[in-house]
Amino acid sequence: MKKKILRIAIDGNEANVSQRVGSNAYAFELLSTLEKMTADQEDVLFTILLTDAPVKELPTTRKGWKYRVFGPKALWTQFALPLYLWKHQNEIDVFFTPGHYAPRVSVIPYVSSVMDLAFLEFPRQFKKKDFLQLSEWTRYSVKHAKKIIAISQHTRKDVIERYKVKPDKVVVAYPAINVDQKLTIKESERIQTLKKWNIKQPYLLYVGTTQPRKNLVRLVEAFEELVKKGSSSKKSPFINGNKVNELQLVIAGKVGWLAEPILERIKDSPLKEKIILTGYISEKEKIILFRESLCTVLIGLYEGFGIPALEALHYGSIPIVSNTTSLPEVVGNAGLLVDPQNTTEISKALQKIIEMSAKERAKMLKRGREQLKKFSWQKSAEVVLRTLQTL
Repeated sequence: MKKKILRIAIDGNEANVSQRVGSNAYAFELLSTLEKMTADQEDVLFTILLTDAPVKELPTTRKGWKYRVFGPKALWTQFALPLYLWKHQNEIDVFFTPGHYAPRVSVIPYVSSVMDLAFLEFPRQFKKKDFLQLSEWTRYSVKHAKKIIAISQHTRKDVIERYKVKPDKVVVAYPAINVDQKLTIKESERIQTLKKWNIKQPYLLYVGTTQPRKNLVRLVEAFEELVKKGSSSKKSPFINGNKVNELQLVIAGKVGWLAEPILERIKDSPLKEKIILTGYISEKEKIILFRESLCTVLIGLYEGFGIPALEALHYGSIPIVSNTTSLPEVVGNAGLLVDPQNTTEISKALQKIIEMSAKERAKMLKRGREQLKKFSWQKSAEVVLRTLQTL
């Protein structure tokens, strides 16, 4: 019997950017993996819908994988997209959006995605316009979706509780990290990267956007508390003869919305000369910073997943993460969990990392390598494809 052909349309706009973070990276990796895993499957056809021509990093056009660029761009999701789906309804079996937003009206059954519901938990940490769009568009996307893809068990639980949907409607497709096996880093590049921002070891690392829910003010306070305690102690808590006043805090990543109070707090810190803000960093620079760091701190108040914690595990930087939301899922027993609201607890975890012996660090890093096996884009793409096929 001839196999029935499955015709899938995907909103590719979230992936169609050059500098990808968060949901952009999630969408891009899913699309790239879906294309690879179905390259020899003649019964699965994809049409990627875009407002602009595809960036060069996206998979090239082939039989079964094509792009359609159309407008108008204004209100594309609510006007141009539903119109396209209506006109081509006889050519599409199911529609998938790897972001929060689906068309308000769709003649095609669709699967929507949810990264997190932080905007409901911390509405004041979002611009009013962004909050209104996120809350309203996500609400009806979830309501009308046939299935919902969540990026963690915590997000799945949140969606079920907040939107009163049936548990079997929400499935989990974890993010992963994409490691470029061909990427090589020269010693000169390592030296140049550290020199660029005058970074010296030992240092604590945060990687991500500078924004309120990342809890960076408490990280600065914990850093100050650690240094103050170490400076007043006769016994230095540092290994290898390093002195407490040599410790740096590196905050790497672009500055996001509502970041002014964080920047002001750093400016007013007595240790401001030891706190380094890098701004946007390249992939190579990020890898170098992970590899050279003492630990990576991700103590956000709400994380849908927490890719930097996974990257820290891969590059050998022990993660200190919040004991809330999805972060315990990410690090398992390969990192330290702290109450993100408790500055002293965060400071003590930093000191524990500092005082950790080489043997203890090796054990922790080994657990990290085991934890990493739980996450792969292949597994996630399989979940997505299987979900689409069930419709």
